[in-house]
Amino acid sequence: MTDSSLDIFEQYESNVRGYIRAFPVVFDSARGSTLTAADGREYLDFFAGAGVLNYGHNNPAFTRALIEYLERDGIIHGLDMATSAKKAFIEAFERIVLEPRGLDYKLQFTGPTGANAVEAALKVARQATGRSNVVAFTNAFHGLSLGGLAATGNRHYRDAAGVALDNVTRLPYDGYLGAGVDTLDLFERMLEDGGSGLDLPAAVIVEAVQGEGGINVASAPWLQRLRQITADRGILLILDEIQSGIGRTGSFFAFEESGIVPDLVAVSKSISGSGLPMSLVLIRPEVDVWKPGQHTGTFRGNNLAFISARVALEEYWGDGAFMAGVAAKSALLRTALDEIVAEHSDLGLTVRGRGLFMGLVCDSDPTLAGRVSAEAFRRGLVIETSGANDQVLKFLPALTITDDELSRGLQIVRESLAAVLAG
Repeated sequence: MTDSSLDIFEQYESNVRGYIRAFPVVFDSARGSTLTAADGREYLDFFAGAGVLNYGHNNPAFTRALIEYLERDGIIHGLDMATSAKKAFIEAFERIVLEPRGLDYKLQFTGPTGANAVEAALKVARQATGRSNVVAFTNAFHGLSLGGLAATGNRHYRDAAGVALDNVTRLPYDGYLGAGVDTLDLFERMLEDGGSGLDLPAAVIVEAVQGEGGINVASAPWLQRLRQITADRGILLILDEIQSGIGRTGSFFAFEESGIVPDLVAVSKSISGSGLPMSLVLIRPEVDVWKPGQHTGTFRGNNLAFISARVALEEYWGDGAFMAGVAAKSALLRTALDEIVAEHSDLGLTVRGRGLFMGLVCDSDPTLAGRVSAEAFRRGLVIETSGANDQVLKFLPALTITDDELSRGLQIVRESLAAVLAG
């Protein structure tokens, strides 16, 4: 049995460590939606690596392809050189994702994290327009590098920057001012008013569904109006699909439901399929004004990720069967969460989200979600919280989770909530 002590992490790892504090065990192996700790205990996973593992842990289709590639001495590290693995991925992405949706994008392979993709999107937007200001929204999360952090709303993260976070104007996201208020009225008025202090932005960056911000969903009409406002004024629209994309909300991209076409799209997390680091920026050809080598990164050529990413597209996105399955599981999840809300009407709980990207919200007691998460972990379920005050219990299971596993996890949530309320 593997040593299950956490002492070495406490002694040697930086205080910055986070998830180990919420889930304090040594994990040793995983398959599908099950994590196994070093002491042999199994945990059902409603976390999916913060959205990295949409196809589950150690998906056998990806593992086989990776082993075969390694055994034939396939290129692992290639910077941005041409490799057969990258070529095959680009061909599959064009054939399976872009062409059926009528999307015309160039692909930029950035460094391996979502923040790298956001940084690249912001930089090229500023170059393409010759303007510096960017509009971002309340409760946004775009990564913790300085450019992404400037566009991120959460004070906890922003306080760690150590420098001024400039060239971003913050505006209210859809629903921020309550039902019946179209927050884009303010944006449009400020753009029209020469005295508003809002410089014409290079870009607007937005999440169709905010994950870390508390599972806030932008409506289709709101996104459509945002696209029209930006298009009319030559402002580039960047969609951050890092957590909400790759099937998480019920379609490959979360913005698809609105029918809009962004100028740039940041993609990461589940794009590799396997959990290997990989990030992309999709760039409208006219916006691709980069000069060679202007934005580089040592690990922008993760060929192992290209292998599993291609297999994921070919295995799951060739027809509509996969998304039909996700839709059915989403309905199961939504029904169960609505029942929990009805069972505890005195708590003022609400449900937000789309697809398998849901949140159980308790604004009246922001500590409740964290206490339920901790109790659920004690009962064998890994589930995190989100929102500015961690007031949202965040449901992020693998899209490949079985109905039985989904129902079992939801039962643990019910029992955990009951235990917390009983004191």
